[in-house]
Amino acid sequence: MPPERPRRADASTASVEPPAELPLAGPVSDGLSALADPESAPLYAALDLGTNSCRMLIARPQGSQFVIVDSLSKSVQLGAGLEQSGRLSRSSMARTMQALRICEKKIEKHGVRRMRLVATEACRRARNARDFIRQVRRETGLALEIIAPEEEARLAVISCAPLVNQSTEQLLVVDIGGGSTELVWIDLSKVMPSDRPRAIMRLHGGFNAQGEGEVARVVDWISVPLGVATLKDQFADVEDDAARFALMSWFFEENLASFSPYNAQNPREGFQIIGTSGTVTTVAASFLNLKHYDRTKVDGLQMTSDQIGVVIQDYLGLGPEGRRNDPRIGRDRHVLIMSGAAILQALMRIWPTDRLSVADRGLREGLLYAQMSRDGILGDGPYK
Repeated sequence: MPPERPRRADASTASVEPPAELPLAGPVSDGLSALADPESAPLYAALDLGTNSCRMLIARPQGSQFVIVDSLSKSVQLGAGLEQSGRLSRSSMARTMQALRICEKKIEKHGVRRMRLVATEACRRARNARDFIRQVRRETGLALEIIAPEEEARLAVISCAPLVNQSTEQLLVVDIGGGSTELVWIDLSKVMPSDRPRAIMRLHGGFNAQGEGEVARVVDWISVPLGVATLKDQFADVEDDAARFALMSWFFEENLASFSPYNAQNPREGFQIIGTSGTVTTVAASFLNLKHYDRTKVDGLQMTSDQIGVVIQDYLGLGPEGRRNDPRIGRDRHVLIMSGAAILQALMRIWPTDRLSVADRGLREGLLYAQMSRDGILGDGPYK
């Protein structure tokens, strides 16, 4: 499957309108009163059903950000076997349904009425995805929607707005998923430095969003149908660990050939790359030698390309068995970490920067920010 591309060369003119919000069980609380009294603010839910994981956040807006009330993250491997069969398997759907039942109970327990529940690459590709979506609705009452690659990329970008440096003029946001990898290149050079994070947030209305204040210009974006699970599956027949890693990295790079800024001669100064994914946060946790994951130490961390390279070489030295027993990697991720590292290595090899900003945030946070921004319920001030 070829990479998803915008319909025209200038991605700022290639926008898909955001889908309508799910119907509410009642009226949304008034934004102004919610800002004055955070406890009166409505709860929002965001669910991300990906190729490998099912993740949900329930949050309440507070000032210019939100406070997490409840969450769930489970490895469901919905896309297991998809490369070979083109279908979601019965076992993967059963695992996913168990996780979704837990989500439904959490939503009911908290009385959440404002939500977006989305599915991504595995459901975009599977021939029986629509049947599965209907089954989920029948058995749990949850109305999942399959979103397009552009919206997935846009929401990942929005989630990373708080990590954008004021000195950043050219920004690359990379979201390494289970079934696909989204890259968005953004020009912030015409935006006042103090307004750059907010300009990113205004993209909740689409890649060609207009409105009050300056909006970041999306130069180009691409969705490559290779994520940690799909890339691993494509090279599963290569027995040598190091050879498999090298082949995965170069193969991923080949799929970026049509991405317009790929060969751009951009200076290192003013360029920032933000990576959001389990791969990026796992590499960061390994660099920090965290035996127990700590989001406060990982989110916003900056790593040099040399530091990333040392961690990846350490992974290769450990071999499959060593990675499986490494507490920094975890049992849920050890089989996927090298395909993710191959993607990360390719990205750091290509672009003119020696630093990566680590984001422990992604589609769920983007969904929350987008819903709250659209409702006008977020206050002014710095995002975090």
